[in-house]
Amino acid sequence: MEMDERKHRILMAIIDDYISTAMPVGSRTISKKLDSGGLSSATIRNEMSDLEELGYLEQPHTSSGRIPSDKAYRLYVDGLLRGVNKLPAGEVKRLRTHFHHRARQVEDIIASAAHAISDVTRYTAMVTLPQSDTIRIRHVQLVPVSENSVLLVVVTNLGLVRDTVIQGGGALSADQLHALSRILTENLVGLPPSRVRDKLAEISGAFGMHHHMVDGVLTAVEGKDAKDVMIGGRSNILNYPEYSDTEKARAMLAVLETRDKLLQLMRAMQDGSNMSFTIRIGGETGLPETSESSVVSMTYRIGDDTSGSIGVIGPTRMQYAKVLPVLDYMGKALGQLLSEVGSSPLGKKDENGNNR
Repeated sequence: MEMDERKHRILMAIIDDYISTAMPVGSRTISKKLDSGGLSSATIRNEMSDLEELGYLEQPHTSSGRIPSDKAYRLYVDGLLRGVNKLPAGEVKRLRTHFHHRARQVEDIIASAAHAISDVTRYTAMVTLPQSDTIRIRHVQLVPVSENSVLLVVVTNLGLVRDTVIQGGGALSADQLHALSRILTENLVGLPPSRVRDKLAEISGAFGMHHHMVDGVLTAVEGKDAKDVMIGGRSNILNYPEYSDTEKARAMLAVLETRDKLLQLMRAMQDGSNMSFTIRIGGETGLPETSESSVVSMTYRIGDDTSGSIGVIGPTRMQYAKVLPVLDYMGKALGQLLSEVGSSPLGKKDENGNNR
C-alpha cells in the first residue's frame, strides 16, 4: 500500500484540522473540509483506515476520530520546508517593535528576540547566545572595588560584557591596575575565548600576574556564569491541552528552568544539520520530557559565521506553517542587528566598559 494523491490530501486536511482544534478528526469533518466532490464519508473512512495502517494516523479511542502521528507531522513539515512562506506585514511589525529601541548589550538583544518570537507564535521560544568562535576580545579593564578585591570587565566585539570579582587583587594600586588592564588588552585583543587560556599562560609569568588574576580573566572570558540560552514565553506551554497533565507540565517546565538539556538539544540541532531549519518531532528530540513535543530551530549568522540558534518548543500539532516564517525573519533580523552592534559605536566601550 502506498501514499497516493487522495490519501495525501486527506492526511493534510486531518493535520490542519487537528492543529487548529486539538480534537480527533472524523470522516464527516474531512468530507466538508475537502469539498470532496463525490467522495463519501465511507470512502474517506476507508482512506483513513489505510493511513492508520501506514502509520500516519492514530485512533485514541475506538469510537473517536483520528489524530496525526509523528510520522504524519514529519511528512507535513518536510513539505513546508520546500518553500517557507513570507511573514505577513502585521506580524513583521509586531516583531520589529521589540527592537525599536536598540539594546545596549547582546544579552538584551537575545532576550528581546526570545520574547518577540514567543509573543508572535504563542509558543515557548529559545535563543542561544553567539558561539565563542565568533567572539573576539575587544577590551579588558580592572577596577578596584574594595581593599582586597578587584572587578574585572571583559568587553567583546559584539558588545558582550563579562565581569567577575577577583579576590586577592586589592594589593595593587590604581596605577598598577590600569597598567595591567592595558597589558591584558594589548595581548588579548582580537583573540577568541578559545585562545585566551594559552595566551595567558604565555604572558602571566613575564608580567608577574597572580594566579587569582589569571583564573579571574578566564572565568570572565569563558562566560562560565553566563546564561547561554534565553527563554521567552515559558508559561505559553501551559496554554495547550497536551500539557494539562500535571506531571507532563512539571517535566516540561523543569527542562525550561534548568536550561542544560534545552541548550544541549539546541546545540545538537545546530551542529547536526547544514539546513536552515531543523525540526525534531516527538521522539526525535531525544529527551523523554519532550517526547510529545516538537522543537523547531534555525541558525542565525553574524556575517558569514554560523553564530547561534533560535527556536520554539510546543506540542507536535504546532502551527509549523506560521512558525517557520517567524523564525526565518527573526534569524535574519537578529544576525543583522548583532552585526551592526559589533561594527558600530554601540558595540564599542570606553575603558570603564560603558557605551561610547
